[in-house]
Amino acid sequence: MKTKTKTLALVEIAIVLCSVFLVALPAIAADQTMHRASANTIITTSEDNFVLGIYGNANEDDTIDMRDLTYVKLIFFGKKPETELADAKYDGEINPLDFVQIKLIIVGKEKELTIVDEVDRIVTVSMPVERMVVAYAATATVIKAIGAEDKVVGVGSTIKAENMKILFPKLSQLPSIGSTWAPDVEGILELEPDLVLMVTSGSATETLAKQFEGTGIPVIGAYCVGPLTYTQTVEKLAYILNKRTEAEKYIDWYESYLNIIKSRTEELSEADKPRVFDTYKWSGAWKTYGRDNPSVNQIIKMAGGINIAGDLPGSCIAVDPEWVITENPSIIVVHSGWPPHTFGYDVDDISGAKTFREEFMNLSEFKNLKAVKDGKVYLIYSDVLAWRAWFLAPLYFAKWFHPNLFEDLNPNSIHQEWLTEFMHIDYDVKKHGVFVYHPEEHPEGH
Repeated sequence: MKTKTKTLALVEIAIVLCSVFLVALPAIAADQTMHRASANTIITTSEDNFVLGIYGNANEDDTIDMRDLTYVKLIFFGKKPETELADAKYDGEINPLDFVQIKLIIVGKEKELTIVDEVDRIVTVSMPVERMVVAYAATATVIKAIGAEDKVVGVGSTIKAENMKILFPKLSQLPSIGSTWAPDVEGILELEPDLVLMVTSGSATETLAKQFEGTGIPVIGAYCVGPLTYTQTVEKLAYILNKRTEAEKYIDWYESYLNIIKSRTEELSEADKPRVFDTYKWSGAWKTYGRDNPSVNQIIKMAGGINIAGDLPGSCIAVDPEWVITENPSIIVVHSGWPPHTFGYDVDDISGAKTFREEFMNLSEFKNLKAVKDGKVYLIYSDVLAWRAWFLAPLYFAKWFHPNLFEDLNPNSIHQEWLTEFMHIDYDVKKHGVFVYHPEEHPEGH
């Protein structure tokens, strides 16, 4: 009797599976709230081979497709071990509802989507998303690049800043939600968004998420800064906003240039890599990036350099001049958005950058360094080239670190491509703006 019952149950399950598959087959042929994630491994495995953090990615690769449907069926029948992201419906069990959900995700018809954000929070978003608030400028550049700007109804202070209006001519005119890191909750509620994209700096995302509990408005950490999480976040936003084709074009574009850099630097010996002091001034003190700031370390490494502070504990570290003298770097990169009117899209005069560099090289604590004596001090406008569009930074770095190896690389032209093809603004970097400065290699300052 038990055997017969079990057989009938299996037959019923098989019928359900076949029915579900047949219902979704035409669409597939045509197009092929809140907990902490239990393991960081569901986000990324390496900088080049990441796991797309969306529930339904049963085989844990970088996309959701028919292979995930096959995999989750094998889990259901006991042929494969259950994976972290297999529970597409995120209801605590693997069943035919997960098959349906995966098929709906594949064709972009799902009613909800559960993702793991940049701070390892599990968030379920009701679909489709038609109205969203974007807190940070780097996130806004991704939204523009994948063609979802028309869905934004409110923005944070970094997007409305005066020096960002050229980059964000439309978004900067939208209602303000106040501070990027501590936005106005009531102001956001008045905009009635379907989604809030928040920075991941500190506990900003979690703080806002707690304030929005019970409102039905999900908050996602999407900082979009640095090589370790950028592509994953672009992919997740593409699924949420139904912009996968546009995102694929964008990712292919910037990765094509990064791959050129990687292919030429990966065979360099340690002796061939310059020792780099990457610094900036904050609250009157010169600081650098330590081992807890993997983004900067990774950018320097990608460009074929060695961050002299890469093994120091901490993220943003106040510099001891004696330590810098002992390390005696061969190249110095100064990140700067300060003083005002020295760098940016709205600055055409390089005299401010020239003065800033001269003052730095004459600082008593740095003037005897090898990099200063050799004139290897480079200025970069971090507001854009390191944070808003981080992938432009390694292009300039590579050119500075290994000029002979990258003689054919033109970061200015690539910057122009980004502005024209993905930011969709009429702007000529040959005529306007100051973004990097070195008197010999970048006399125009662009």
